[in-house]
Amino acid sequence: MITVNEYFDGAVKSLGYENNGKSTVGVIEPGDYEFGTSTHETMIVVEGEMKVLLANAADWKSYATGEKFEVAANSSFKVKVAAPVSYLCKYQ
Repeated sequence: MITVNEYFDGAVKSLGYENNGKSTVGVIEPGDYEFGTSTHETMIVVEGEMKVLLANAADWKSYATGEKFEVAANSSFKVKVAAPVSYLCKYQ
């Protein structure tokens, strides 16, 4: 079954599905956001670019199309987006 997720008044939307584990594919509109995690996440940028600040990092890092980053369970990360970005998130 496909689930629909919406965050930040509709600025972030995703579709969730199961395929050898839980995944979501979504779009982030321009803006600044902070996400919390309950499980380990691997975020893959499908199209566009986002700046990311992981919970224990001192500096922001940019991730563009085809690049990925990982976030530990029970953590958080901040995202800055200047233009719409699509992503694939895999949960472990």
